[in-house]
Amino acid sequence: MSEPVLTFLKFCLLAVLYLFLARVVWIVAREMRGTPAPVPAPVAPEPAPPPARARGRKQWRLVLLEPAAEAGATFPIDGEVTLGRGGGCNVPLAFDTFVSQVHARAFDRDGNLWVEDLGSRNGTFVDGEQVHEAVRVAKGARLQIGETVLEVDR
Repeated sequence: MSEPVLTFLKFCLLAVLYLFLARVVWIVAREMRGTPAPVPAPVAPEPAPPPARARGRKQWRLVLLEPAAEAGATFPIDGEVTLGRGGGCNVPLAFDTFVSQVHARAFDRDGNLWVEDLGSRNGTFVDGEQVHEAVRVAKGARLQIGETVLEVDR
């Protein structure tokens, strides 16, 4: 091959290499920032029900079962909580690397507890079934997020 063709191919190889490195840096930076919580669909406003305590019902809570080193921690659900590794989550699961920054949310609607996956990569499971939309959960249900298992209690 001629000298100009080889020089051109060297520059093309360098350009591809720099594009690859730029993509890796972009992905790492995006993962470090975390993923933003999805914007919920607009819903017609409805009057907020009185807090669970005011109606005489016990408050929902999540009890951490696994990993064993973290077992026993409880997280009250006062209206709505987010679960994930991110610093702004109400239920911080920073010890589990399989959990997304903002992984899932749990919320109380009319005295019932609902769990919803927020577009996580590894999914959210309730009693072994993967959650694709908001699902109602009962007391005693097992919630798995990454390698973390939580039990719903009241």
